[in-house]
Amino acid sequence: MTDGDDETPTEAPDEESATDESSKITPESLDERLDTAEEKLDAAETEADLDEVEQTLEIIAADIEAAELSEPDDEDEESPQEELESRLSDLRDDLESQRGPYAEDVVEDVENAKTKIEDTRWTDRGESEIAEAVESFLDTVADIFEEDDESDAVIDATVSTGDESDLVSALDAVEKTVESASLDADEDEETIAALLEATDLLESDLEDAQEWDDLETREQLEVEGFYDVLGHYKDYPPEWSALKEHEKRGNVEMVLLALDSLQSDFMEKHCLEAITRMNDARAFDAMHQRAQKRDKPSIRALGKMGTGALDAVETLVDYVDSDKDPALQKVTFKALGEIGSEEATQPLADKLVMENDNVRPHAARALGLIGDTRAVEPLADTLEDDASPNVRASAAWALRQIGTEKALEAVAEHTDDNSFIVQHEVEQAKQSLEATTPTA
Repeated sequence: MTDGDDETPTEAPDEESATDESSKITPESLDERLDTAEEKLDAAETEADLDEVEQTLEIIAADIEAAELSEPDDEDEESPQEELESRLSDLRDDLESQRGPYAEDVVEDVENAKTKIEDTRWTDRGESEIAEAVESFLDTVADIFEEDDESDAVIDATVSTGDESDLVSALDAVEKTVESASLDADEDEETIAALLEATDLLESDLEDAQEWDDLETREQLEVEGFYDVLGHYKDYPPEWSALKEHEKRGNVEMVLLALDSLQSDFMEKHCLEAITRMNDARAFDAMHQRAQKRDKPSIRALGKMGTGALDAVETLVDYVDSDKDPALQKVTFKALGEIGSEEATQPLADKLVMENDNVRPHAARALGLIGDTRAVEPLADTLEDDASPNVRASAAWALRQIGTEKALEAVAEHTDDNSFIVQHEVEQAKQSLEATTPTA
């Protein structure tokens, strides 16, 4: 027994051996090994053969990475390592192309078909076509398993109603059958190949089936009944005539359909104007979505919905605080006033001192429409101090709309204002105060 100092290290011989081994690695030897691997790949007949080739390629890859191969003198010339790695990559691609087919590929294809059926909007004709495609696929798969003498698999799948859920359930059954059949890539190669041919045909049939997006816009509108409101006589364009009739009848869903379908500035303008006039809360979601992209006509439409658009206040208040577009500010201020949420009071009051005197009146009037008494003081200050007669008049008007005694008195005391439009508001405020003062 010896102490630790006398023990012979066990790692050194291995390191020396590894160094000796790596020193024998040359581009020529690596190329020869790749030749041998390629010959084995060409001769491979089973998955096990391919696994063996793959293991060989992994070892060669490690040796290429570890080898210290000299670089060429010419910078434009490809290095030996790059050439070897390129050839190794090609062999790996060839290896993968020779693998399979696998039962998992069949299951994946069926899963993709299910997704296609569920995620696609089909026309009536398309629904019939995809039902036929799935029925044909089921028959083919059943025949394949019947012809496979070694398989006990039985397809227990039928299409009874032809609706999407029925078709997907039938394909689910095919997936389970394939998975339970335990098909082997070597022994059941022909069966798997036949199943993949069947899934390819199913995919092709589904692609050929008529989807909603395959229809032209006018065809889609016809299917939806958009033109049904028209008589024998149609103004040009007929879409505009139908739009006007749907507005008269209160068919906001048809107006929204036209807005979504007809890609023209002319029809978009008239659809949005119709929605604004209709003042129908059923259009809220569509208008709110557009308003989030700073679409001014949609914001105007939200304002006309009043309290029906309360859920849009947070979006619109963001524009009050941050947006610098005067046109957007004007329409947003008015919409907030019409919606009437007191949540907008402070942000709007803060805008009474903004620089643009063409926008300040809209902030004041919006506060008047909301009617929150917290706005009386900032409006009174605006009436007192603002240099613009138009802004002062708007503040006075807003105070009259709030209508409390304090608000009316804040207007009535400005008898010395030299602006005619302000004086008109002063007289109106005085009349309102007199009407509320009890007689002796």
